[in-house]
Amino acid sequence: MIADVTRSLGTDYYLLEELLTDEEREIRDKVRAFADREVIPIINDYWDKAQFPFELVPKVAELGIAGTTIQGYGCPGMSHVASVLVAIEMARGDGSLNTFFGVHSGLAMGTIDICGSEEQKERWLPQMARLEKIGAWGLTEAKHGSDSVQLETSARKEGDEYVLNGEKRWIGNASFADLIIIWARDEADGQVKGFVVEKGAEGYSTELITGKMGKRAVWQANIYLENVRVPVENKLEGANSFKDTNKVLTATRGGVAWEAVGHAIAAYEAALTYTKERVQFGKPIASFQIIQNKLANMLAEITTMQLMCFRLAKLQEQGKMTGPMASLAKMNNARKARQVCAEARDCMGGNGVLLEYLVARHLSDMEIVYTYEGTDTIQSLIVGRDVTGIGAFV
Repeated sequence: MIADVTRSLGTDYYLLEELLTDEEREIRDKVRAFADREVIPIINDYWDKAQFPFELVPKVAELGIAGTTIQGYGCPGMSHVASVLVAIEMARGDGSLNTFFGVHSGLAMGTIDICGSEEQKERWLPQMARLEKIGAWGLTEAKHGSDSVQLETSARKEGDEYVLNGEKRWIGNASFADLIIIWARDEADGQVKGFVVEKGAEGYSTELITGKMGKRAVWQANIYLENVRVPVENKLEGANSFKDTNKVLTATRGGVAWEAVGHAIAAYEAALTYTKERVQFGKPIASFQIIQNKLANMLAEITTMQLMCFRLAKLQEQGKMTGPMASLAKMNNARKARQVCAEARDCMGGNGVLLEYLVARHLSDMEIVYTYEGTDTIQSLIVGRDVTGIGAFV
């Protein structure tokens, strides 16, 4: 059993530790200790039963990390590098919990910060920073995944309210969230706009999606909006077109690239520990050339992912990160992390498919990471359009 893998296994092979500030190290160590102490010992059972670990939510709140880079409103205002480290360490603990946190802190809080008025930020962000109110983010629809810009959910203004109708799919936290950001097309001008639907709104209902092969401990749902009335003050002031939606997607897409690093590190470290302890043919299997070759290649992929993430975070801090840059990182890291997890499972043979050896959960979760926030193919086309100047999709 590999339940207490340590962090002295050399996954910072190019010594990025030396480039971190004291504050960044402190944040990383805090989240790392939380993952080791609170998450890893209990998460397999939740994952296996497809149950969300509500008991961890107040413990996440105690970390004081919700809102990550947002300045003010009770948020920590950490550096982008620190937010990278939060995503890596949270995902190393568990991908489902990281998705819960990313939806709440990155997508929901991030949208309010980017698109909300000052009054809206003051109204919602402090409570969200304390996790007293949980956020969800509704863009994807059953017929509009990769082409989300074509969304059909509608918004019609009637007096001092907007009336929302439509359906959303794959919306994390939606079944229990207090604030749900819904992207809908305004019938008046055809533009995509953002609205905050509050818990208990009449006509809002959800249906939990079951039977998932990965991210089993995070609850994702279908949302049904039937004449849901939203006061005009809940229409996000700066969310007036899909360009505004894309600002949020660009800001958070890099986070998925960072998450992939966490999954890869967890799988690699579990495989390294296992192969040094597993004896076959009279000696540890780590002594065999094929295993050492696999471990070396896994470490090389992790190192390239770390370097890409670190540079991207610095570019984001400087305001130089572009959408295609974020897409390149997501495409590269999701692809590489998926392979690292597969190689780690192979190193463990039959034991690799058991949850107690950790890798199976990360391998299954990486299949989800490979798809969400834009599939591998779509990310490649975003980059392809950027480098050629020719759009291969409408």
